[in-house]
Amino acid sequence: MNPITPEKTKLGFVGIGYMGRPIAQRLLESGFRLTAYDLDRSKPEELIRFGGTVAESLAELSSSCDVLMSCLPNDEAVRKTYGGPDGAFANAQRGSLIIDMSTVYPETSLELSRLGFQHGVGVLDVTISGSTPAAEQGALTLFGGGDQANFDAAESVFRAIARKYFYMGPSGSGAKMKLAVNTLLGIGMQAIAEAVALGEKAGLNRNRLLDVLSQTAVVAPAHLGKLQRAMKGDYSPQFPLRLMKKDLWLILNLAAAVGARMPATEAAFQVNATQSEQGSEQDFSAVILQMEKQAHLRLRDEGRTAIPALEGNRSNGTESFPAGPDRSRSGNDSIEGKRS
Repeated sequence: MNPITPEKTKLGFVGIGYMGRPIAQRLLESGFRLTAYDLDRSKPEELIRFGGTVAESLAELSSSCDVLMSCLPNDEAVRKTYGGPDGAFANAQRGSLIIDMSTVYPETSLELSRLGFQHGVGVLDVTISGSTPAAEQGALTLFGGGDQANFDAAESVFRAIARKYFYMGPSGSGAKMKLAVNTLLGIGMQAIAEAVALGEKAGLNRNRLLDVLSQTAVVAPAHLGKLQRAMKGDYSPQFPLRLMKKDLWLILNLAAAVGARMPATEAAFQVNATQSEQGSEQDFSAVILQMEKQAHLRLRDEGRTAIPALEGNRSNGTESFPAGPDRSRSGNDSIEGKRS
């Protein structure tokens, strides 16, 4: 494939959400011609002031662009976008390129690649590491799967939106790498939430605890801003909790398929699922609230105060430890078996 350039390449973009909008805006600001489509028409219309245009349908969009990019919330949305007589593949130009940036199960990326081959369309799965602020700053990290020549041809696109980008291997490799990365992201946030609840329970001032944690070497850069926002009680979504829950579910299904044991991920998934049941749209850092709730902490004037530690555990001259939490669950969040 010829190198993609702002002057000669028409971009299409599907999915103008938390990540899609700032990515599309960065591409427009970098000089690319971009037409957008979303089920919610008001979202792509926000790009008009940056020079973008709006497509009336997927068919119109995919038939008129050289490169179609997508950033969608789940596997089902990806399949609906690309499959069927009104979908992107059925209407795409032969020789065009698909760059799907959605976080999906690797088999979904392989399915897209097979369908693309049947329609004479190249397909890359290029997944994203970084939340909304990184997307706004063009500071994402990308992981690519698919034909390397197509990946190299799209380098100008990646430079506009990312600080780092890596070719990982054949189709599905970008999806696999994203799930490996988000394993660390989800477990790391869960570990922070437990540490915060422990410190508060032991009597530390909440804001001082969060501030000092943010200045230690053990907190990853991806989590630093979450601690500062938690000090203000700000859990508005940058990376929504429901999407982290979905990603952890994908991770556990991939683990089941390849025979990898992931007990820490299972625990993080359960806490994410429990907090997701609260109903409101929150950032994935809201697991801090869930662990504080499980620790029976209560708000007071200066953060939170502790219940006396190990009270009642020394009556016989020995120090016993409390029983672990009940991990049984019911409902729709089962991780047994493979995905449906």
